[in-house]
Amino acid sequence: LQVKNDHVAPIYIINLLISDLIQICSTTTEIVSPEMTVVISSSVIYLVSLMANIGFMVCVTVERYLVIAWPMWYRFKRNIKASVLVCVIVWLFPLAPVLLNILTSFNKSIIFAIFFLLPFPVLIFSVVGTLKSLSGVISVSSEEKQRIVATLVLVLFNYTVFFLPLIVCLISSSYDYIFLFVSASIIKISPLADLILYVFMGKGATRKLLVFLCRCKKDAQQRQEGRHGVTARR
Repeated sequence: LQVKNDHVAPIYIINLLISDLIQICSTTTEIVSPEMTVVISSSVIYLVSLMANIGFMVCVTVERYLVIAWPMWYRFKRNIKASVLVCVIVWLFPLAPVLLNILTSFNKSIIFAIFFLLPFPVLIFSVVGTLKSLSGVISVSSEEKQRIVATLVLVLFNYTVFFLPLIVCLISSSYDYIFLFVSASIIKISPLADLILYVFMGKGATRKLLVFLCRCKKDAQQRQEGRHGVTARR
C-alpha cells in the first residue's frame, strides 16, 4: 500500500520486514525440528537473512542521507527499477561469505565478522553527513527532517546494540562463552527492534502514536475515576 512511483524508501523497509520474518521463521524451525539437516538449513537461511537485514539498514540510511544532503539529485534520479536492483543485490550479497566458508579454509568467524562490520562505516557516514547537511536544507519540511533523523539514529542504535557485541565476539581470538551466548541471544530479538523503525518511517506515525498513547492514558484515567466514584457512592 505504501509503494508509490515517487517514493522509494518503503521498498527497503518492506525487504527489511521480509528479512525479519525469515529470521523469526528460521529460529522457530531450529527450535521445533530435531533433524540435523533441517537445523543446518535453517541456520544458513538465518545467516543470509541476518546479513540481508544489515544490508537493508544501510539502504535505508543512505536513502535518507540522499534526501537531506542531495535533495535535488535524489528527486530526479530516484526510480523504482534501481531500488529493486539494489534489493536483489542485497539479497545475493550474503551468499558470498557462505561460499567462502564452503570453498576456502579461512576462519569462519573472521569471515562473518568482516561482512557484519562492513556496513558500520557507511552507517556512521550517513548519520554524520545527514546531521551536517540538516540545517542548510529548505526543501524538506521540519516534520520530514525529524522523521529522517529519528530513522537514522534508530538504525545506528539497533546496529550498535544488537550486532556489534556479536562482531566483537567473533573477532576475539579467545571466546568468552557467556558473552557469546548473551550476544547471540540479543541478536535473536533484533527483528522486534525493527518494529520501532517501521513506526518512525510512516508519515505522521510519531504524532499518531503520541495521540494514541495520550488517548489510552486519558481512557485509563477516566476508568480509574469511574471506579473511585462507584466506591465513594457505596
